[in-house]
Amino acid sequence: MSRHIEEKLLFEQDRPGRTGTTLPPLDVPEKNPRDLLGPLARTEAPRCLPELSEPDVVRHFIRLSTYNYAVDLGLYPLGSCTMKYNPKLNEDLARLQGFLNIHPLQDDDAVQGALELMDTLSHSLCAITGMDVCSLQPAAGAQGEFTGMQLIRAHLERQGDPRRIVLIPDSAHGTNPASAHFAGYSVEEVASAPDGCVDVTSLKERMGPDVAAIMLTVPNTLGIFEKNILAICEILHEGGGQVYVDGANLNAMMGWTKPGDWGADVMHLNLHKTFSTPHGGGGPGAGPVVCKKHLEPYLPSPVLTRRGGGLAWDHDRPESIGKVHGFYGNFLILVRALAYIEALGAAGLKASTELAVLNANYLRSKLEEDLRIGFDGPTLHEVVFSDEGLPEGVTTLDIAKRLIDYGFHPPTVYFPLIVHGAMMVEPTESFGVEELDRFVDAVRSVLREGRETPELLHGAPHDAYRFRLDEVTAARKPVLRWTPPEEVEE
Repeated sequence: MSRHIEEKLLFEQDRPGRTGTTLPPLDVPEKNPRDLLGPLARTEAPRCLPELSEPDVVRHFIRLSTYNYAVDLGLYPLGSCTMKYNPKLNEDLARLQGFLNIHPLQDDDAVQGALELMDTLSHSLCAITGMDVCSLQPAAGAQGEFTGMQLIRAHLERQGDPRRIVLIPDSAHGTNPASAHFAGYSVEEVASAPDGCVDVTSLKERMGPDVAAIMLTVPNTLGIFEKNILAICEILHEGGGQVYVDGANLNAMMGWTKPGDWGADVMHLNLHKTFSTPHGGGGPGAGPVVCKKHLEPYLPSPVLTRRGGGLAWDHDRPESIGKVHGFYGNFLILVRALAYIEALGAAGLKASTELAVLNANYLRSKLEEDLRIGFDGPTLHEVVFSDEGLPEGVTTLDIAKRLIDYGFHPPTVYFPLIVHGAMMVEPTESFGVEELDRFVDAVRSVLREGRETPELLHGAPHDAYRFRLDEVTAARKPVLRWTPPEEVEE
């Protein structure tokens, strides 16, 4: 099959008269669906639904699946996204019938095993982070951020001092300011010092009675650990503020340090990053929130508690911020995360961090003569290169697109914004030295092509299902729905 065959939409593959299944003759009294649905029933049949056979549909989605690059194929070096291998044992456990077929409306007595699993995971996440209590309800990292900020807001309002400003370093994750704003705060940026860490002097000068919290990404998006973390927490607490830690990069510190020991008040954890559950399109995410005891009254309701020798959901939470997700979280993702933790144990989690840091620094040492480092400081699980010194006329985007032709998903590009033309690489612990060396060779080959035949890079990728897209138009004028031809003509 040509790699440039256009896969048509199912609407465009419509063949009138084809069906996906043939039902036997009706052997019960006929019933009009409108009698059952009442006002919810459609007043007219849906238009333009494609008529297709089962093979038509299956082959369509199988073909689409082959167009994707996946972590099962090779190195997926997206910085900050932590695209780790998803162990297949975890997938098997999440498909056990006792987990797969339960329903959140079942009585607590009927799902004690599931509740025990959630309770065990909660305690494990608290032990790993040095926190006191946990909510598994948030469905993703950004929702976890929002939940954490709502906990802070509820706590400060209860004290009669709600405040209005959240400080966010320029090296933080991009979702942090959005989450703070969505939680009702105004956002102010804190500058980085030349070493890539928070400028403590600037922080001291800005800290005041209007500051509710600081949102810290640790390690930050440069892959650098905040060496002044204890001082930062002290400055916030002495000024009456709270410390929020973005836990997306926990993969760089498991077993080595605990945010709760620094003085952090609340943080979220991306189970689809650190704990190797499916990421993005691979399944629903999970962004549990862990916090200190003083924020416990405000956790999303309900909260899992021990009662009468078993576990039960406590809905009587008068100070709770309310629900942030339907029911109790994405349960099957929680199953996968606990399987990962139990399989590795404390020593294994620590070793995974060591390998992630080792792999990132291996790539840094191999490529720092070919690419410039964004900030010349010690890095942990990821490394950020800049576009300084690239061949004349060659951009970061050219490098990224050409790497597709070499069989690699591109690294994160143009982020963090404090590094010009950034290329952010995070190999994780999931790959051996052979794959890392293959990536190094590919980067060097692309740079050589950029010096010798730059036009080759400008048109890349050449061997992909999609050529270079107009990303500006795609972002500003996205086509989000299919329009029937007759409507287009009208």
